[in-house]
Amino acid sequence: MGVARTPRDRWVEEGLRALADGGPDAVRVEALAKRLGVTKGGFYGYFADRDALLAAMLDTWERESTDEVIEQVEREGGDPRTKARRAGMLTFSDDRLLPIDLAVRDWARRDEAVAERLRRVDNRRMDLLREMFGTFCSDPDEVEARGLIAFCVAIGHHSLAADHQGRTRAEVLARAADLIMDNTRDR
Repeated sequence: MGVARTPRDRWVEEGLRALADGGPDAVRVEALAKRLGVTKGGFYGYFADRDALLAAMLDTWERESTDEVIEQVEREGGDPRTKARRAGMLTFSDDRLLPIDLAVRDWARRDEAVAERLRRVDNRRMDLLREMFGTFCSDPDEVEARGLIAFCVAIGHHSLAADHQGRTRAEVLARAADLIMDNTRDR
């Protein structure tokens, strides 16, 4: 009886972990095989080379961070504000997608093909925000500004090291979300 091959998805998943941990240079076939506890020979049954693995990793990231997030948001329903918050939480608060997303953003600074892929993903995300914000805001300029602010907060707060004068980061983020979503109320 032969030994079962390591499934293709495990190579992709391990590649995504390596990407999140150390960027694209950390995605090396031999290192992945070691982390998986297998020889690298099985890799070539699925991928022609490292570039094919990198493309498969980006495909997985794109599908999970757009298609699957949008499907889950729609499936779980709610009003547009709830849907927009849920999309952000699924994408930027997750221990899996967030580190990959941040690594792809860094990679895109040095690779035009990755930058183009990131642009496509971010455009889909902005389209969702426009749709959601457009349900309670009729000014297209304000819709665009709210989308940009929401996106910048979702991505940028992970890199911010500032204190918030007696408030927790979570409290400030919740208040920022209220302002962006036009849920203004006295606190």
